Amino acid sequence: MLNYSEILPRRIILIDDQPYEVLDAHVFQKQKSRPVNHTKVRNLISGSVKEVVFHQFEKAEEADMGTMEVKYLYANKGEFWFCDAKDPANRFKLSEAQLGDSIKFIKVNTIIDSTTFNGDIIGLKYPIKVELKITEAPPAVRGNTSGNATKAVIVETGATIYVPMFINEGDVVRINTDTGEYAERVEKA
Repeated sequence: MLNYSEILPRRIILIDDQPYEVLDAHVFQKQKSRPVNHTKVRNLISGSVKEVVFHQFEKAEEADMGTMEVKYLYANKGEFWFCDAKDPANRFKLSEAQLGDSIKFIKVNTIIDSTTFNGDIIGLKYPIKVELKITEAPPAVRGNTSGNATKAVIVETGATIYVPMFINEGDVVRINTDTGEYAERVEKA
């Protein structure tokens, strides 16, 4: 059990038997009143965010979260199929709402760590950066190089990203999965 002052950002607590990640916490005391911890929490299952105030006498239970390695198999009509990395027969699907935008930068047959709660998978832990090959890139336009000129390209997973003008089809680039932004060129075609 966590005291009200121990409920800090990045902790995962239970509220109404649901896991919530603490996004922000601020302990303060108004005049002639007891201290409180004003927090902003995000439900790890639904993704909803709400504010919760913990008073000095309140406690919160820390959620028992686990991890499991899963293998990304394929995507079809908004459903993303995975299997247990150790048991390929154990297949399951997750919705796009559960996975977020970062899934579009993950290649098929990639092994990823997942977050579990009570044995159910509630999300994935994506690598911070991935290396992907450019499959479609328009040629650079002469005279359009002032400042930070960029162009839209398509990577091998089908995602569209913006890269500098010198990137060509066949190049391998490193992409930040959180922001979807180009980081650097790894290999020139």
